[in-house]
Formats: sequence, structure tokens, C-alpha cells
Amino acid sequence: MARFSVNGQSHNIDVDPSTPLLWVLREQVGLTGTKYGCGIAATRSCSVPVSTVEGKQITTIEGLAQNGTLHKVQKAWIEHDVPQCGYCQSGMIMAVAALLKEKPNPTDADIDANITNICRWGTYQQVRAASHAATNA
Repeated sequence: MARFSVNGQSHNIDVDPSTPLLWVLREQVGLTGTKYGCGIAATRSCSVPVSTVEGKQITTIEGLAQNGTLHKVQKAWIEHDVPQCGYCQSGMIMAVAALLKEKPNPTDADIDANITNICRWGTYQQVRAASHAATNA
């Protein structure tokens, strides 16, 4: 039984402990904003077994907004027309939100180093612009 909190809501889910967190979030919890990326990373839900989040707090793209108000990164994404197809956007938004928590005024190099999601449409300039706008929000 996996026990953890997602977006402030407790969950007890009967699943194999080696199941990737991504599939638990999407299939058992019903939060489909998290997408499968490359499958290679240390902190992405596609490569983290659900057993490693036992008792932890998890925030997904669906939980980033609070009380019906978009997070400053989500607002900046809209204002700077970052999304194209949208597939990589939830991962990028979460990466920038985490970066801003650690480093409130990141450089372009910081943003580039933390955004490891690949955008087929090459929106990296908009990503940088939105990230900087969010720092001033």
C-alpha cells in the first residue's frame, strides 16, 4: 500500500512498489496533467517508483494553482504564449516553479539548466521570457 499526499489530498493506493509514480498519478489518482517524457531523470514521476514517495507531499500541475488562482508561472506562460502543442508544458511549468522556489531571480543559464524538457516547437525563448516575468510577479 502506497501512502502519500497529492495536492493536499491523502491517498492510500494498493499498487506494486516499483510502479512509476507517473502511472499512479494518471491511472489511480486520475490526474492526467503529468505527462510521460523521456523516462530518464532523478525526480520525474516517470522514473520515480511510487515506493520512494511514501508519506511525502506531491504537487502536480493540477495543484499548482491555489484557491482558483493560477500560479505566477502559469500566468506568465499564458501571457508569453509559451504553449504550442502543450505536451511538455506541465513539466516545464513545474520545473520553473521549483527553480523559482530555490532561486527567485534565475539567470538564462539557470533556466536552461533546469528546463530539461524538450519542446518540438522550440519555444525556449518564450520559456525564458515567461520565467523572468514570473520572477517579477
